[in-house]
Amino acid sequence: MSQPHIRLARPDDEDGLALLDRAVWSTLHAVQPQPQPPYDPFFSERFGPRDHLVAELDGRLAGYVRIAYPTSLAANTHVRQIQGLAVAAEARGAGVGRALVRAAVEHARKAGARRMTLRVLGHNGPARALYESEGFVVEGVLPEEFLLDGTYVDDVLMGQAL
Repeated sequence: MSQPHIRLARPDDEDGLALLDRAVWSTLHAVQPQPQPPYDPFFSERFGPRDHLVAELDGRLAGYVRIAYPTSLAANTHVRQIQGLAVAAEARGAGVGRALVRAAVEHARKAGARRMTLRVLGHNGPARALYESEGFVVEGVLPEEFLLDGTYVDDVLMGQAL
């Protein structure tokens, strides 16, 4: 397997990203119910291609990361936030997630951001380990913030200076 190629999303990625997003849905990382038809478009007025980096592996869509402003407040436009990370099941273990996180940090840095933040569910050990290995630190925990499949789950806030 080759190294992941990371690029900015294009409008024609929408169908593939939507399929990927539905295929990887899990309460390990999702707080919304599993999507059901009719499906909402992947791109919206809020999040378009400009807000996504995609990973290709051997010429196929292998994952994406969504990078956004954490709020609409002018006072924190110096911060970018990872608001979604997905890796296709067949691409896991190939460095796709790591490449996407690194690319997101570099993308934010080039855009002039001073900080990068994210939120991750407390029970998502693999994601937390990835983020920690890429320099993110726990900055706060909202205990039992979500009730998922009958279990209360922490919301972990992580960040790093750029």
